[in-house]
Amino acid sequence: MLSDLNNKRALITGAAQGIGRSIAELFVQRGARVVLADIDEEQVKKTAADLGTAAVPVSCDVTDGEQVASAVATAVSEWGGLDIAVNNAGIEIAKPLVETPDDEYDQLMAINIKGVFLGVKHQTPALAASGGGAIINMASVAGLGGVPLLGVYGASKGAVIRISQTAALELRDAGIRVNAVCPSFIDTDMVNRLVEPFESATGANFGDVVAIKQQRLGTTVEVAEMVAFLASDDARFITASHYVLDCALSGSLF
Repeated sequence: MLSDLNNKRALITGAAQGIGRSIAELFVQRGARVVLADIDEEQVKKTAADLGTAAVPVSCDVTDGEQVASAVATAVSEWGGLDIAVNNAGIEIAKPLVETPDDEYDQLMAINIKGVFLGVKHQTPALAASGGGAIINMASVAGLGGVPLLGVYGASKGAVIRISQTAALELRDAGIRVNAVCPSFIDTDMVNRLVEPFESATGANFGDVVAIKQQRLGTTVEVAEMVAFLASDDARFITASHYVLDCALSGSLF
């Protein structure tokens, strides 16, 4: 049975394109009303326009607490409350640890970790006021172990899993569930940007490695389906969990 999100009110960060856009599209298809937050103001407006009257765009830098709070306030004012929050905004670095510039490290950590922290912090009062709800944070299989070239990115995603678990415990009595989703290589612009540095560093063909480790690139819709399930009442007994979507990549020793 498809996850029912009818009349749910949602806020999705990093919603202008990629996984965030697919989540927004699926939520609207399943009956939700959404606020789409993204630092790319022009693109998020285009995405919202494509989705119709059930989508409202907001410009939001997730590293700025005031802007995150404003995005939450928009959801409350537009839809009358908040039932679901998806903290999806994130960036990548594909470099060895010792070659990663300090400023790039700081930027990634601010977006990938602080952005989730600020999301949970400012979304919680609105979710609680609506009687509870669900927070889904976007992590990665890179947060589950060491990955050459993705050390900083993986560290940030490991932190997202831990923040999600702690928030789930702290917010359980408020009726707020918190889970994380951990995709592997998905067909997005972010993954496309990994191809050149991966092949330059390893000499291996990226497509061949993907085929061996996970058969194919995952799709943004497949990730969105998991997020929709965790956001729905079908997942009402699920919290403090992280879900791996990787076609056995992380389960293989070879």
